[in-house]
Amino acid sequence: MSQELLNLASTSAEALPLSVEPLRKPSTLLRSIIETFILTAIIFLVVNTAIGRFQIQGPSMQPNLHEGERVIVDKVSYWLRPPQRGDIIVFDGHGTVDLIKRIIALPGETIEIHGGQVFINGVVLDEPYLEQITSTDLSAQQVAADHYFVMGDNRGNSQDSRAFGPITSKEIVGRAWIIYWPPTNWSIVPHYNYAAAQAP
Repeated sequence: MSQELLNLASTSAEALPLSVEPLRKPSTLLRSIIETFILTAIIFLVVNTAIGRFQIQGPSMQPNLHEGERVIVDKVSYWLRPPQRGDIIVFDGHGTVDLIKRIIALPGETIEIHGGQVFINGVVLDEPYLEQITSTDLSAQQVAADHYFVMGDNRGNSQDSRAFGPITSKEIVGRAWIIYWPPTNWSIVPHYNYAAAQAP
């Protein structure tokens, strides 16, 4: 090799800075793993506290919800406001699977059923979400404080407050929010906003 080539190689080697990334220290790597694990755990806890999932079992909410559908349950709304008439909620089934029904009567209200219609404080309740009238009669009863009278939309095939009485707010898991399965049925759960319907 000529002297000129040797000089050029030497000059090039000196001009190029050596960049060697130091190996990460074991303590730094361990800290990074722990931080990632803690962050993942926090996200998991927040998500599971805020939302839940529920699978519809049985025909009690037809025609608005169908057996096999899966819904996302919003657990946060009722931290900010009380449950409303027309809300579809998931609640503790007391030793069985959780149940899903619609809120019909609120705390302090008087409910009665006769002639196929529901009466709240003596006034007929408009229920446009039903395909059939309510098949059983119910003598007038006042809903206790912090209790809610719930019923399925399929009135002829639903075990609800007509059988087991009103439920307490503590039993409510959350407000059904989105039907996410099957994908072809994806939609917002069909609540009924009575306040909006009755607004002038």
